[in-house]
Amino acid sequence: MLVNEIFYSLQGEGYYTGVPAVFVRLTGCNLRCPFCDTDFDEGKEMSEEEIVAEVRRFPARHVVITGGEPTLQINKRLTFLLHKSGKFIQIETNGTHALDEGVKIDWITCSPKSMPNKLRIQRIDELKIIYQGKEQDLTPYETLGAKEFRLQPCDTQDETQNQRLLEETIHYVLDHPQWKLSLQTQKIIHVR
Repeated sequence: MLVNEIFYSLQGEGYYTGVPAVFVRLTGCNLRCPFCDTDFDEGKEMSEEEIVAEVRRFPARHVVITGGEPTLQINKRLTFLLHKSGKFIQIETNGTHALDEGVKIDWITCSPKSMPNKLRIQRIDELKIIYQGKEQDLTPYETLGAKEFRLQPCDTQDETQNQRLLEETIHYVLDHPQWKLSLQTQKIIHVR
């Protein structure tokens, strides 16, 4: 598997915000989103056993497999070995690919970058939409069978625009209580 990085930090977004977690960032993505903050083209080849050995160096039970797009590489062997080591596996996916047969994931966070009819992931535990402004129609997502609905203001790298998007996101959540506010707390508290 091609791995961009493995590191230990706090989960900064969504349902598990604040939980200590080992992050396994896999290389490669099928999308090129303009607001993506990840260099997902760089990485080194690692076996599933090497990945698990690196993950086990850290005390957390929670493992977040992300990318890029993790469903392009994640496989049954990796998830089997992680579960055998007592790990809880969360993935963060754009949802455009189904998981391969036999891949067991405990929590699926889907952050779609396309309309719901393009989603191929088998289930969604947490739906996380990056809010980009009032012109964004969120109603097609509201019928998805997710357990949690999160709305996160897009980080545009422009302080004035970010403040406007945060305010709009808060107003949207207040008007549509099915949604909950998600912030990138890792950026607020300055951790990875």
